[in-house]
Amino acid sequence: MMFDPIYFVFLAPALLLSLWASFRTKSAFNKYSQVRTATGLTGAEAAARMLAGAGIADVKIVAHRGLLTDHYNPMTKTLALSEQVYGVPSIAAVGVACHEAGHAIQHATKYAPLALRSLLVPTANIGSSLGYLVMAFGLVLASTKMVIFGALLFSAVLLFQFVTLPVEFDASARAKKLAVANGLVLPQEREGIDRVLNAAALTYVAAAVSTLLTLLYFLFRAGLLGGRRD
Repeated sequence: MMFDPIYFVFLAPALLLSLWASFRTKSAFNKYSQVRTATGLTGAEAAARMLAGAGIADVKIVAHRGLLTDHYNPMTKTLALSEQVYGVPSIAAVGVACHEAGHAIQHATKYAPLALRSLLVPTANIGSSLGYLVMAFGLVLASTKMVIFGALLFSAVLLFQFVTLPVEFDASARAKKLAVANGLVLPQEREGIDRVLNAAALTYVAAAVSTLLTLLYFLFRAGLLGGRRD
């Protein structure tokens, strides 16, 4: 099963989409990392102003090691910005920082999809670690019931990723709008932020597509979608 060519046929679209999304994200980020903001604001400063404009004063902004490791932790109310974002006054840095600030605003305003995503984290972790293995063993043992059980576990990952999409899209929409409204970038600099965040959004779409096609492959191989075991 590890060398099943059908597996690669199923996953090829997701692989191509992932490669394209990764290329677009790195390309856009690298390009606009070289373009300084007219305001001279760094990523950390832009995020702080965006949060202040939303009336949020209890979120801590910290530097975080790694490439594009930016994230917001609702448990600790910490907005972590990577080295390429935290102290850099570029359009790319401001766009990414404002996106993460968008998540903090979602948290403060009790944005429903964000709350739902947080609730799904435990089951998604279980599904991610066990679902694939259970489905794989189900095929090896020719156990349709085991494949179905594994598919149910793995579906938790897919549900989590589907819920993640509106969360990420909304955070980007907030960043694009508020970056200009709060004077963090000039209106003509909005295009750069759009390109960086739109490219990054594709990575979440690619992840969801990959999970969906993986699930369909196992169901197909188990004969549940018209396929059959060889």
